[in-house]
Amino acid sequence: MGVYTSVFWHGLRRYATYRAATAAGILTNSVFGCVSAFVLIAVWEARPGLAGWDAADAVAFVFVAQALIGVVAPFGPSLEIGERIRTGDVAIDLIRPVALPAWWLAQDLGRAAFGAVFRGVPTFAVGALLFTLTLPDGPAQWLAFAAATLLAALVGFGLRYLYALSAFWVVDDRGVQAVAWLVGPFFSGMFLPLALFPEPLGAVLRALPWSAMVQVPAEVFLGDHTGAGLAAALGFQAAWAAALLLAGRALTATAVRRVVVQGG
Repeated sequence: MGVYTSVFWHGLRRYATYRAATAAGILTNSVFGCVSAFVLIAVWEARPGLAGWDAADAVAFVFVAQALIGVVAPFGPSLEIGERIRTGDVAIDLIRPVALPAWWLAQDLGRAAFGAVFRGVPTFAVGALLFTLTLPDGPAQWLAFAAATLLAALVGFGLRYLYALSAFWVVDDRGVQAVAWLVGPFFSGMFLPLALFPEPLGAVLRALPWSAMVQVPAEVFLGDHTGAGLAAALGFQAAWAAALLLAGRALTATAVRRVVVQGG
């Protein structure tokens, strides 16, 4: 466990060195959040009560989504294991006395922790200063949102790890990553709340793992889920996180055997 803790802190400190990139990310997310907020305010003025929200709920959703970008990384960065597979450096990773998925998970959680505190919080603060936002009612709802955010980070990692592992079969995973960066934000609710999609498309999108990255945490933040509904929402995220992590573990084992068979 000490090894993984060290890897976690290494991941956090590594991204802490990119101060200019962090500042640029905050600015970009804030500007895009403002543009989206004005669009949704206009929508809710035309359709009050749409999806059971008011304008403050819709704007809060926008800035929660923008704050989660640094946590779930729907636009990247991709995990470096994809590049290491392409160059052959993954052989070094495979001889380490640690589990490959756990190693990259620990590093990515460090990145996510940095993104949450130093990119997500400032982005949301900008939204709170410029607009009227709906906020959680009390500590219990804040804790539920923190749990949803952690599970969202696990789902985000699980997907990105699978994308990266594709390099064992397609050699270069950049094509897979490019498609994922187009599909993921759309399916997650990053571009537009899934509550606005017509049925049955909305129900289908909600059932996919990407919704656990943005839509569900934002709904928890807004208090849309309480009691048994909250447990079900967090359980949905946890189920997808477990499924993706187990799939990553199984595919890693398959890939390792493939490397050995090919003469690695």
